[in-house]
Amino acid sequence: MERILTIALNPAIDVSCDAEHVRPTLKTRTVNQKHFAGGGGANVARVIAELGGRAELVYLSGGTTGELYDGLLAQYDIGRHRVPIAGDNRIALMVHELSTNFEYRFVPEGPTVDPREIEPVHEFIETFEGDYIIASGSLPNGAPADTYRRMAAVAQKKGIRFVLDTSGEALRETVDHAKIFLLKPSISEMEKLVGDRLDEKSASAAAIELVKRGAAENIAVSMGKGGAFLANAEGVVRMRSIHVREASAVGAGDSFVAGMVWWLTQGHTIHEAFRFGIAAGSAAVMTPGTELCRRHDVLALYENGVTRVHG
Repeated sequence: MERILTIALNPAIDVSCDAEHVRPTLKTRTVNQKHFAGGGGANVARVIAELGGRAELVYLSGGTTGELYDGLLAQYDIGRHRVPIAGDNRIALMVHELSTNFEYRFVPEGPTVDPREIEPVHEFIETFEGDYIIASGSLPNGAPADTYRRMAAVAQKKGIRFVLDTSGEALRETVDHAKIFLLKPSISEMEKLVGDRLDEKSASAAAIELVKRGAAENIAVSMGKGGAFLANAEGVVRMRSIHVREASAVGAGDSFVAGMVWWLTQGHTIHEAFRFGIAAGSAAVMTPGTELCRRHDVLALYENGVTRVHG
């Protein structure tokens, strides 16, 4: 069995609830409150567990909220490696307004960490013997911009495939100085990378240019309802989005990444993994609040919903 390690440096307790109306000043009464261990790396590990695999997760945890986070995470079949920090883990809130079907997402920036608090994560990666390292999510305040770049360099040295799903300076720093096996930006993140507005054609060209210069072996760009495309040395494959009943888009990107990597570990090609990732991301949209994809939905969409791949 191939080993997968996921990284969560700024994890969050994801709280979701429903409200009939969201109004300023007045108290907003909510129902159906749920709590999940969230944050990019944790979401990816949870999805892999849901699909039938098992990932290891190294994550930062601190304070009273960190203790709650640890307990929420323990519900899943995940190899947990907790790295303590002085600050408190953040709590993210998603409110679904029933009267309009709008989602309101409140995402705190999280704790400020001392760079020395992240060193145990780097040390863990140095000793990790496996097949994939998935770095997903934002860096916490205080973390050096080259944090993911360092991880990618170690992965390359050890022959481990490095997967990156992040944004901002952490994305740019890693793309500019490291070799990534799979990069998963959104179209807006691609625009920030190149410093210009992009349509599908220009985004594809920009992705191919990154592949040619050796920044990434594979680049899967998500375009929301516009579908997604995969760029690598073989060219560009475009896939239409799957039409599903939408409940919440929270966690769709993490489900996409998890689906791709898990399907690769099952012996499938990168293009089949891309199809499976699309199915997993679409399945996540079908679940309410901050819930992620369900295995049976993913398999059904993969078999029946992903009907056309074109170049």
